[in-house]
Amino acid sequence: MKQALLGAFLLLFCLTETKAQLLESTVQEGEFGISAGAAHYFGDLNPNMHLNRPKIAAGAFFRKQFGNYIAVRVSGHFAKLGYSDVYNTQNEFEHRRNLSFNTNIWELALQGDFNFFRFVPGDPRFRFTPYVTFGIGIFSYDPYAYLHGQKYYLRQMGTEGQGSAAYPDRKPYNTMAVCFPLGVGIKYNLNPKMNIGFEISYRFTTTDYIDDVSTTYAGINNFATLPDGSPSVAALLQDRSYETGTPIGIQGRQRGYSNQKDSYVIAEVMLSINLTSYHCPSAK
Repeated sequence: MKQALLGAFLLLFCLTETKAQLLESTVQEGEFGISAGAAHYFGDLNPNMHLNRPKIAAGAFFRKQFGNYIAVRVSGHFAKLGYSDVYNTQNEFEHRRNLSFNTNIWELALQGDFNFFRFVPGDPRFRFTPYVTFGIGIFSYDPYAYLHGQKYYLRQMGTEGQGSAAYPDRKPYNTMAVCFPLGVGIKYNLNPKMNIGFEISYRFTTTDYIDDVSTTYAGINNFATLPDGSPSVAALLQDRSYETGTPIGIQGRQRGYSNQKDSYVIAEVMLSINLTSYHCPSAK
């Protein structure tokens, strides 16, 4: 009986030791995955950073691991952004301004991830970690709005006098800009092959035209009229306060906040597959 118990104990010890050696010799090389969540815009139409109009966001990423704490990530995202002065009921000027926009965002970013805890897939002792992330990226945008049910892209309208003789210093803005993601997240290892996580990352940007609003009104007299003398589409889109009462878009009057760049945030659930390799354990 004693010999049987001793044998069982030795077998259990060997199995435990073998499993520990396998875990220690398994190295996480990286992971690739997908994500889905919501995005929200902040800027001239939402200066108080309300979180009342989230829109869909989705992404894919590859993360290269350097040890258990540091990784470099390449990610791509698609997101929808949009807002309207209709929601600015607490500020009379913003509500009367009555501007709105929507845009699709396509983003490519390079980020560094830093785990707070050691993270080893398959090891129950190290299966969870919070982390911080930051980096740099580029994204495309092209804001549009609807007038009488018709969709119009706002950049080509020059709604703040871009490209006009009256404002030679106002050039049409680029539809590409740089962003700087900064965020926090958590990651949990479900099994040796798969992780799940959640991340919130704020994007600082180099543009103030995600919403097509930045400086002052160009004034309706600086926009072309139709052959019958009625305002052009560009004139109607640059100042839509006529829909809420007496027009307020006098030339030179503030339309946006040019000293504050637009930004957006993405909150997402992430699912990833681990890429691992086996290194022979060193002799002890």
